[in-house]
Amino acid sequence: MPSGKRLSFAHDKRRKHHHWRVIVIYPDGEIFARVYTDQEKAKRFAERQRKSPVVQNARIQQMS
Repeated sequence: MPSGKRLSFAHDKRRKHHHWRVIVIYPDGEIFARVYTDQEKAKRFAERQRKSPVVQNARIQQMS
């Protein structure tokens, strides 16, 4: 792959399903991550974590 060019995950035919990683960051610097194959489940988990008073941030990142 030429440098500077990113491929879209939408056209990656090597995968049967995509993966989403939910990263939960705590105020003390701890990081927790969980991987989902269902985007809706990942979104719901991140929203639940954001409601917690001990969570600083929760974000979703598509891995593949």
